[in-house]
Amino acid sequence: MNNEHEILIKELIKLLEGGGAHATLKDALDDLPADLRGVKPHNLPYSIWQLAEHIRIAQGDMLEFSKDGNHKSPKWPDDYWPKESSPADEAAWDNTIKQINDDRDEFIALLKSHDIYEKIPHGDGQSILREALQIADHNSYHTSEIILLRRLLGAWK
Repeated sequence: MNNEHEILIKELIKLLEGGGAHATLKDALDDLPADLRGVKPHNLPYSIWQLAEHIRIAQGDMLEFSKDGNHKSPKWPDDYWPKESSPADEAAWDNTIKQINDDRDEFIALLKSHDIYEKIPHGDGQSILREALQIADHNSYHTSEIILLRRLLGAWK
């Protein structure tokens, strides 16, 4: 691997993990009171739970697409958003956060082990590089929404 490629991989990992100039998803979700997870403030269409679950579903889909030619994506948009505004219980919340982190880590391993420029054989032009950028962009967008909801709920640092 040449030096420029190593630099790019390291920067993509930083982008996927978040931070730097922005709060991470972990920052956005840490210390969120359980009773606020399902609140939809000020007539907004979603709760923090729905955003976290949406991140989990979409990131998981991008990961599975990147590695499995037999993967079937959920139906857009219905299956990418949970119907319930709140998690069923603490375990559901914890499982969602764990799955987001596990899938991110698995994608990072994929990023490190594949030619990031090569087209994904079962795609229509996508590459691991494109999927990495899409995951980072998508998660960053929704992380900022979570922070905004927390601000509206009076629960941001």
